[in-house]
Amino acid sequence: MQKPIKTVTLIGATGLIGSRLLSRLQNDDHIDSIRILSRRPVELTGPKTNVQVIDFSDLEQFRSAIEGSDAVFCSVGTTQKKVDGDEDAYRRVDFDIPVNAARFCAETGCKHFLLVSSVGADSSSGSFYLKIKGEVEDAVQESGVQSVSIFRPSILLGERNESRPGETIGKVVMKVFSFLLPSRMKPIHADDVAAAMLWAAKQGREGFHFYQYREIKN
Repeated sequence: MQKPIKTVTLIGATGLIGSRLLSRLQNDDHIDSIRILSRRPVELTGPKTNVQVIDFSDLEQFRSAIEGSDAVFCSVGTTQKKVDGDEDAYRRVDFDIPVNAARFCAETGCKHFLLVSSVGADSSSGSFYLKIKGEVEDAVQESGVQSVSIFRPSILLGERNESRPGETIGKVVMKVFSFLLPSRMKPIHADDVAAAMLWAAKQGREGFHFYQYREIKN
């Protein structure tokens, strides 16, 4: 029988999936404490919620923030626009944060690590975005965490707090032609991903597991 999940850590709580996941965690009677790790102050309040602003490059501080967690959810990510095209800055967010989080899970005895990746993630991809996502998956797989769940959504549906015109156009196009797409490429609502992440955390299946469109919907 799996140990109940009481204390969870969420990285990326202000994003499209993270915000939905936070709401579900706050309304789950089995969760006693929610730690939100953030790079900057955020206005997030609610039951059981504790926001910790940390420097993710300070590895001791990062490790300390992870310690004591029963499960760590990571949905952090940036965009080329936010980092002004600086690939090193991009990598510090999209690679360093999730990989270090997984490593600290293993070191501190946290048994569940759940990560939002992307459909098409592949460390040998010619796409910078998909290559990094694949490299993260590879590194997390080697972290030694007992239970790792990787979520690979395609286009995400739901209202963001920021404007992404290109993504908005993509949502419209993919929704219209979704019946022509293979299941893994179909757009999916962010709340469905959040629900699947919480479910997977509670299952705590040992090993390395991928969730794409069909698995997330199921």
